[in-house]
Amino acid sequence: MNIFVLMKRTFDTEEKIVIQNGKVSEEGAEFIINPYDEYAIEEAIQVRDQHGGEVTVVTIGNEDAEKELRTALAMGADKAVLINIEDDVENRDQYTTATVLAEYLKDKEANLILAGNVAIDGGSGQVGPRVAELLGIPYVTTITKLEIDGTNVKAVRDVEGDEEVIETSLPLLVTAQQGLNEPRYPSLPGIMKAKKKPLEELELDDLDLEEDDVEAKTKTIEIFLPPKKEAGKILQGDIADQVKELVSLLHTEAKVI
Repeated sequence: MNIFVLMKRTFDTEEKIVIQNGKVSEEGAEFIINPYDEYAIEEAIQVRDQHGGEVTVVTIGNEDAEKELRTALAMGADKAVLINIEDDVENRDQYTTATVLAEYLKDKEANLILAGNVAIDGGSGQVGPRVAELLGIPYVTTITKLEIDGTNVKAVRDVEGDEEVIETSLPLLVTAQQGLNEPRYPSLPGIMKAKKKPLEELELDDLDLEEDDVEAKTKTIEIFLPPKKEAGKILQGDIADQVKELVSLLHTEAKVI
């Protein structure tokens, strides 16, 4: 089975977000594999181990992303691909990312493509479905279980606290939700093997794409942190007096009534 995983390099979840000039500052920040993508990588490895084939992890970024790709290889992926478009594309959005990934995948005869449900930095959840749409294949989002029998697929997806069972067929793209599996930690032998596994580097020209082909369709004007919340108030006195004071505060300070 020919399996691909769409991976994104994101801020470490422990990082403190710093905003400078309306943008998130990356200076000195630590990066990791997007946590939802770890579920996708783990599921891809399990599917390969059960059905055979190979797992290729693909990401868009600069040379710094090689670290996260090597981590994916250490987890058990077979190959990695780094598509560096930073020298050609000044601004990119989900349309840009999906277009580049779909162009790379269009002739790879992928049976199964996995991605994280969302990226913890942007949280749009658009890239996976956009890639599937461009490739003309079905997709199922937020899956918590995946069963493959030949070309038939049964997926259980999370729908706001309930479950939905979807039956479809390969080729297919799915996005992984928390609970799909428990991602493994790279072992020492895995880390050593990862150094020798193939990591291909591509640029926009290698995909026969021009800058105009992947021009962003949206523009971020500014990024800012939410205002700090003021300390809450504890009301004292009789219940009747507390109710009167609460109503007054909701009207004069909170201004919700």
